Amino acid sequence: MFRALFKFTVSKKMCALYAATSMTSLFISSVAIAQILPEPTKGNQVSFAECKVALAEIALQRGVSEQRIKQEFSNLKQLPEVLKFDRSQPEFVQNFPSYYSARVNQWRIEKGQAALKDKKAFLAELTKKYGIPGHYLLSFWGLETNFGNYKGKMSTLDSLATLACDPRRSDYFTGELILALKLMDREALNKQEMIGSWAGAMGHTQFMPTAYTKYAIDGDADGKVNLWDSEEDALASAANFLNKLGWKPGLRWGREVALPASFDYANVSSDRKAISHWSELGIKKADGATLGQSDILAKLIIPAGHEGPSFLVYHNFNVILRWNNSEFYGFAVGQLANRILGNDKLSKPLPDLPKYSISQMAQIQRKLNLLGFDVGGADGIIGPATRAGIRQFQSSNNMIADGFPSTSTLSAIMQAK
Repeated sequence: MFRALFKFTVSKKMCALYAATSMTSLFISSVAIAQILPEPTKGNQVSFAECKVALAEIALQRGVSEQRIKQEFSNLKQLPEVLKFDRSQPEFVQNFPSYYSARVNQWRIEKGQAALKDKKAFLAELTKKYGIPGHYLLSFWGLETNFGNYKGKMSTLDSLATLACDPRRSDYFTGELILALKLMDREALNKQEMIGSWAGAMGHTQFMPTAYTKYAIDGDADGKVNLWDSEEDALASAANFLNKLGWKPGLRWGREVALPASFDYANVSSDRKAISHWSELGIKKADGATLGQSDILAKLIIPAGHEGPSFLVYHNFNVILRWNNSEFYGFAVGQLANRILGNDKLSKPLPDLPKYSISQMAQIQRKLNLLGFDVGGADGIIGPATRAGIRQFQSSNNMIADGFPSTSTLSAIMQAK
């Protein structure tokens, strides 16, 4: 992307546009921007100014109005804190109990229940039109912005321009910046109201410009789509988004289940199988009722090991992951929706689990590879390959093979020869 930005010289039209904004006149030669910009984490105002000229040229080519370019580009600022956030890496592997407890809390449950009552008629309309039950929409809203109480504090345009001028993901953020500029014309938005996350997510539902452009709709019938000021626009847009992502009306996201004491955890895999299959293995509903016979496909996930809750997840769980590709997030959305609707909390308590650092987990991965349990690269992230390797190690050492890195399991791995 950065080399592509500077395969041209700035057009006379762009020079005129920038002269109109009283910016310092800049001549950009056909040299790669990657050679002009310093290390992304250091930042440099001159290089950012040159990048803005190139971005403005691309914006003009892709249909952003000259008036919008004149109005916005002279005021774009590079935000070093955005690059810091983008570069930051978690020190620890977050476990399910800590993630879940911080999100599915009593405040969100009560706030969601109040909103369910207050917006009952409107949510019913959305369910009828888009097939998404209201308690799910409220769950997304609660998790994204605490029901609108925190929508972010960063300038959307400045954040996107900063990231577009950074080589790491320039293509993606250049496209998002251009769409954000077009949205300003389409919806009569101004820079001051376009405030959001450091990565450019906006409004009550934290839509990126692409999602805003494709899926945001006018829920309050005022002729505009404003995801900051209109709760109805935000909820209707969320319903439309989930509908377009493939939500199946009438199908729940998943359910907590109870595993038999003799359950063979080797049956846990990434494959989805019919509910009838899981029922035949002795899995029941959390309250002890039978699952019954059904050809609906479900995947078994045990996010906190055999001591924690287990879940069967269905098609709509995958739709939730298309909003945010994190299984923990998917469980939080589903369970918060359940609690908002008045359903009971998890039947099995969350275990008290230790925290593992990324470096510690990378060490475990390297040791598993040395022991012959192939987990791929040692990146410190617990993914399917790592869980499979742990499960194989546990099975070969007469341990409960749940694939979960418990303290006893990790100790055994490090002591193994």
